[in-house]
Amino acid sequence: MRIGMRIAALFNSKIKLGVQGRQGIFDKIANAVSGNTEKRIWIHASSLGEFEQGRPIIEALKKEHPEYKIVLTFFSPSGYEIRKNYELADYVFYLPMDGVLNAKRFIKLINPSLAIFVKYEFWYHYLNQLKKNNIPTILISATFRSSQIFFQPYGGLFRKMLRCFNYLFVQEDASVKLLEKIGLTNGVIVSGDTRYDRVAEIAKQAKEFPLIQQYKDKHKLLIAGSTWPGDERVLKECLSSMPDDWKLVLAPHEIDNKHINQLKELFRNDVVCYSELPEKHTAHRVVLIDNIGMLSSLYRYGELAYIGGGFDKGGIHNILEPAIFGLPVFFGPTYQKFVEANQMVAHQYAFPVNNAAELKGWFEQLMSDSHRLQTIQNAIKSYMQQQTGATVKIMRIISAEILK
Repeated sequence: MRIGMRIAALFNSKIKLGVQGRQGIFDKIANAVSGNTEKRIWIHASSLGEFEQGRPIIEALKKEHPEYKIVLTFFSPSGYEIRKNYELADYVFYLPMDGVLNAKRFIKLINPSLAIFVKYEFWYHYLNQLKKNNIPTILISATFRSSQIFFQPYGGLFRKMLRCFNYLFVQEDASVKLLEKIGLTNGVIVSGDTRYDRVAEIAKQAKEFPLIQQYKDKHKLLIAGSTWPGDERVLKECLSSMPDDWKLVLAPHEIDNKHINQLKELFRNDVVCYSELPEKHTAHRVVLIDNIGMLSSLYRYGELAYIGGGFDKGGIHNILEPAIFGLPVFFGPTYQKFVEANQMVAHQYAFPVNNAAELKGWFEQLMSDSHRLQTIQNAIKSYMQQQTGATVKIMRIISAEILK
């Protein structure tokens, strides 16, 4: 795997960052932790999304068990490079590549009292060494599908990895039933998804953007977040069908100059960039967010949300951030592997669309019926509040059974 990554690094800047970041990694770890007699908890997240999922647990551990130092590791540069200075982690490292010697060396250096893996991270040698050393190991916010290798006739090695965990905290009952079929019953607990706790906290700390408030004025806003070209073309087709009292705030996933210019060309005279948004009234029907860091707070100004990725990225981005504000959510057809999306679709709080015509149809129904829209918004807020609490359930087990 290490040779493959080095070859891939020649052609991929993201992989190159990961390879460079792991150079001399054991020296970095040893210099940081050697000689310390402190107690440690190791938390591993693949990337930034998994980090956000694990963040409520980190915050709770710091509050309830301050005597433990937090060692946070990432596999991907998109997590490490953004969160390498995360204030609640005492140590942040790239995870050395999985292997017998690496796993032995890392576990010996870190010597954790508890290891926490977030959602989808399964590294055979690390898990095996943790089990051999009798170090309690848990997986949080996990979700399983029948198509995964764990449930295939040839998935024996991967089933063995699952048995290395002392606790598997899963999001829903369907995962419990799948695990039961392969003989895993002990330590399997339905706790829910910690991301609900995370977005609830984000909503409490939502920033204000006076320019957006002024732009909204007496209008209603459709907030489109993390969009890709396929999403943006659909939104463009639907723009003329939106009632006059609706506007679009578009926050694309990529904000490089090339893509921003493409969006300016796509929306032509209808669009103005946020960086150029005047303080006084503007007639533009579209505001293009040309920076990062605003999106999760932008939803506070919206009535409806559109989340990108479902047309051309193989899966949607975060739908919980708009939902916590009560916004019904639209997205493209590829969403099935996301538990939260399936659940919200089943409740008719989220609406997948296959094309612009379907999106127009929903817009006609919801944008023209304020009473129906308000009813759905209230129901979503209530639903989202009911989903919080995963962190409390997980911490109850950690405190009572592991760190007692």
